[in-house]
Amino acid sequence: MRGAYSNMREANYKNSDKYFHARGNYDAGQRGPGGKWAAEVISDAREGWQGGISGRGAEDTRQDQEANAWGRSGGDPNRYRPEGLPSKY
Repeated sequence: MRGAYSNMREANYKNSDKYFHARGNYDAGQRGPGGKWAAEVISDAREGWQGGISGRGAEDTRQDQEANAWGRSGGDPNRYRPEGLPSKY
Protein backbone atom coordinates (compact mmCIF):
# COMPACT_ATOMS: atom_id res chain seq x y z
CA MET A 1 0.00 0.00 0.00
CA ARG A 2 2.89 2.32 0.73
CA GLY A 3 4.23 1.84 -2.78
CA ALA A 4 0.92 2.77 -4.37
CA TYR A 5 0.65 5.83 -2.13
CA SER A 6 4.19 6.92 -3.05
CA ASN A 7 3.42 6.41 -6.73
CA MET A 8 0.21 8.43 -6.42
CA ARG A 9 2.11 11.32 -4.85
CA GLU A 10 4.86 11.11 -7.46
CA ALA A 11 2.46 10.87 -10.41
CA ASN A 12 0.32 13.77 -9.17
CA TYR A 13 -2.08 12.85 -11.96
CA LYS A 14 -5.62 14.16 -12.11
CA ASN A 15 -8.37 11.60 -11.38
CA SER A 16 -5.91 8.83 -10.47
CA ASP A 17 -6.90 8.52 -6.79
CA LYS A 18 -9.27 5.57 -7.24
CA TYR A 19 -6.72 3.69 -9.38
CA PHE A 20 -4.08 3.97 -6.68
CA HIS A 21 -6.59 2.94 -3.99
CA ALA A 22 -7.43 -0.18 -6.00
CA ARG A 23 -3.79 -0.92 -6.78
CA GLY A 24 -2.60 -0.57 -3.20
CA ASN A 25 -5.34 -2.87 -1.94
CA TYR A 26 -4.74 -5.31 -4.79
CA ASP A 27 -1.03 -5.51 -3.97
CA ALA A 28 -1.78 -6.06 -0.27
CA GLY A 29 -4.45 -8.65 -1.06
CA GLN A 30 -1.98 -10.65 -3.13
CA ARG A 31 0.06 -11.18 0.05
CA GLY A 32 -2.63 -13.46 1.46
CA PRO A 33 -5.23 -13.23 4.23
CA GLY A 34 -2.99 -11.08 6.45
CA GLY A 35 -2.44 -8.62 3.63
CA LYS A 36 -6.17 -8.40 2.93
CA TRP A 37 -6.87 -7.87 6.61
CA ALA A 38 -4.21 -5.15 6.95
CA ALA A 39 -5.43 -3.41 3.79
CA GLU A 40 -8.99 -3.36 5.08
CA VAL A 41 -7.99 -2.00 8.49
CA ILE A 42 -5.75 0.69 6.99
CA SER A 43 -8.31 1.65 4.33
CA ASP A 44 -11.16 1.86 6.83
CA ALA A 45 -9.10 3.99 9.21
CA ARG A 46 -7.97 6.33 6.45
CA GLU A 47 -11.42 6.72 5.00
CA GLY A 48 -12.93 7.22 8.45
CA TRP A 49 -10.53 10.08 9.00
CA GLN A 50 -10.88 11.46 5.49
CA GLY A 51 -14.67 11.32 5.49
CA GLY A 52 -15.11 12.70 8.96
CA ILE A 53 -12.31 15.21 9.40
CA SER A 54 -10.91 16.26 6.05
CA GLY A 55 -14.25 17.34 4.63
CA ARG A 56 -13.91 15.45 1.35
CA GLY A 57 -17.39 14.08 1.69
CA ALA A 58 -19.32 10.87 1.97
CA GLU A 59 -19.51 10.25 -1.78
CA ASP A 60 -15.72 10.43 -2.20
CA THR A 61 -15.30 8.08 0.75
CA ARG A 62 -17.84 5.64 -0.73
CA GLN A 63 -16.03 5.65 -4.08
CA ASP A 64 -12.64 5.18 -2.42
CA GLN A 65 -13.99 2.24 -0.41
CA GLU A 66 -15.46 0.70 -3.56
CA ALA A 67 -12.03 0.88 -5.24
CA ASN A 68 -10.38 -0.47 -2.08
CA ALA A 69 -12.71 -3.49 -1.94
CA TRP A 70 -12.33 -4.11 -5.68
CA GLY A 71 -8.56 -4.28 -5.39
CA ARG A 72 -8.56 -6.36 -2.20
CA SER A 73 -10.86 -8.93 -3.80
CA GLY A 74 -8.41 -9.41 -6.68
CA GLY A 75 -10.15 -7.13 -9.19
CA ASP A 76 -7.94 -5.54 -11.83
CA PRO A 77 -6.95 -2.03 -10.64
CA ASN A 78 -6.90 -0.87 -14.26
CA ARG A 79 -10.68 -0.64 -14.03
CA TYR A 80 -10.00 2.72 -12.32
CA ARG A 81 -6.97 3.76 -14.36
CA PRO A 82 -7.39 7.24 -15.83
CA GLU A 83 -6.63 7.70 -19.50
CA GLY A 84 -3.13 9.01 -20.05
CA LEU A 85 -1.61 7.91 -16.73
CA PRO A 86 2.02 7.06 -17.56
CA SER A 87 2.62 3.33 -18.01
CA LYS A 88 5.25 3.25 -15.25
CA TYR A 89 2.30 3.29 -12.82
